[in-house]
Amino acid sequence: MVESALLPDLGTEIFIPVCAVIGIAFALVQWLLVAKVKLSGVSVSADGKSELKDAFLEEEEGINDEAVVRKCAEIQSAISEGATSFLFTEYQYVGIFMVAFAVIIFLFLGSVEGFSTKYQPCTYDSTKQCKPALATAIFSTVSFLLGAITSLVSGFLGMKIATYANARTTLEARKGVGKAFIIAFRSGAVMGFLLAANGLLVLYIVINLFKIYYGDDWEGLFESITGYGLGGSSMALFGRVGGGIYTKAADVGADLVGKVERNIPEDDPRNPAVIADNVGDNVGDIAGMGSDLFGSYAESSCAALVVASISSFGINHEFTAMLYPLLVSSIGILVCLVTTLFATDFFEVKSVKEIEPALKKQLIISTILMTVGIAIVSFVALPSSFTIYNFGAQKEVKSWQLFLCVAVGLWAGLIIGFVTEYYTSNAYSPVQDVADSCRTGAATNVIFGLALGYKSVIIPIFAIAASIFVSFSFAAMYGIAVAALGMLSTIATGLAIDAYGPISDNAGGIAEMAGMSHSIRERTDALDAAGNTTAAIGKVRFFPLQPITNLLPVPHDLDCVLVNIFYTML
Repeated sequence: MVESALLPDLGTEIFIPVCAVIGIAFALVQWLLVAKVKLSGVSVSADGKSELKDAFLEEEEGINDEAVVRKCAEIQSAISEGATSFLFTEYQYVGIFMVAFAVIIFLFLGSVEGFSTKYQPCTYDSTKQCKPALATAIFSTVSFLLGAITSLVSGFLGMKIATYANARTTLEARKGVGKAFIIAFRSGAVMGFLLAANGLLVLYIVINLFKIYYGDDWEGLFESITGYGLGGSSMALFGRVGGGIYTKAADVGADLVGKVERNIPEDDPRNPAVIADNVGDNVGDIAGMGSDLFGSYAESSCAALVVASISSFGINHEFTAMLYPLLVSSIGILVCLVTTLFATDFFEVKSVKEIEPALKKQLIISTILMTVGIAIVSFVALPSSFTIYNFGAQKEVKSWQLFLCVAVGLWAGLIIGFVTEYYTSNAYSPVQDVADSCRTGAATNVIFGLALGYKSVIIPIFAIAASIFVSFSFAAMYGIAVAALGMLSTIATGLAIDAYGPISDNAGGIAEMAGMSHSIRERTDALDAAGNTTAAIGKVRFFPLQPITNLLPVPHDLDCVLVNIFYTML
């Protein structure tokens, strides 16, 4: 008799979509709270005199002037229009690639058996009959398109909320650094929760829709689902690289024409390239990053599902255990929701020096709570003992071993993040030493910085290697897949921190261009400075996903397409 999980299949079918909906609802609530900050700070009373709608805490000369508020709205509109135009133009080319690549996937997968409509022996169990090659081609193509579209939508929604919140963060900085911090962080949370929840919900819906056709053929079902991860990753290429190149080109161009040629301050309103610079923050660091992390999330989830489908979970049709990766992501949304409240509701940032600790606490709290969440999910969703496919054989694994695989990935990501903080924060000696090397010229500065960069990756490399070794030893390739998911389990919080940085950066630029007081710019600069360090922690925390997911198996047919075509096109 096969031992079953404590959580019934019906509970799984309810829990996953409910968590996704809760994530979307929480994002909408955060957006509504951000929207309470109006871009018109002045109203007209009955006697014709203007009066302030909000009782600002500070009354410095010029900061409550209606013209300044209107100028902030105009600058925000210009940034939003530029970012939207860039993404629409980029998506036109991406759309052509998406359709062309979808056709190639269909042709190559369908031609494996000559577009056969006959049932065929399963790849990993020749005693069973699986769905025809034509069905695999059709469903893989559909899942590829869904993954690609979800990736693009994730990036676009992130860009829209970032451009919506930047001027509002500037206006809230008049009340104090704490109010501005909350607006910037809430805006980042909107993006983080929308991406995590939408990615989970779409994948869950696709699995259930495909299951109507595939029935008990779980090997074929989850093989076709891998197109979802491929779609997300291929769109991430355009979003991350295309947006990143634009970002750096605009940033360097604005600095050259402003600081070097004209000797004017950064973000000076006399420099038209400043708008392009702020646009770049949104299309590269927001939209590109969102697409990139969605691709990693989809890849890891699909790889784990594929391995599970040819293990005892799939062979015995254990639905709850089969969807263990999605359950981990679901509990991650709830954990990140509670973690976000620590920054926005439970504790208040009152001074500049409290900003960076508040952001770092988000990473620590989410990791601790997520460890507990993973333990609970592993206990209720997994049998105490099961087998995992391991290169032609079945490896016996205990539920606690799989928990350790996810936990190792989760904590390895946090360790890598804090090592990065040590090498990138001006509070520690590495950055101070780089600054000191400037005394002897640019050459020594470049050499010292490059050497320090090489040194900084030593601990992360060992952390990645250790997590791969431990997870593979416990649960073979499935262990590596769920270790990658462990790193991604707190993606909502990580994205909130990442998006917070560009929003604060934009807020500082808007304050400068709108001619607001120097104290306002100091507050936005403090927000941005803290965001730069913590964003580096967040980015590098998810960096190990690339080498780890490269180890994960992709079904042989889709792998053929991926290797022989996709990288050739690159």
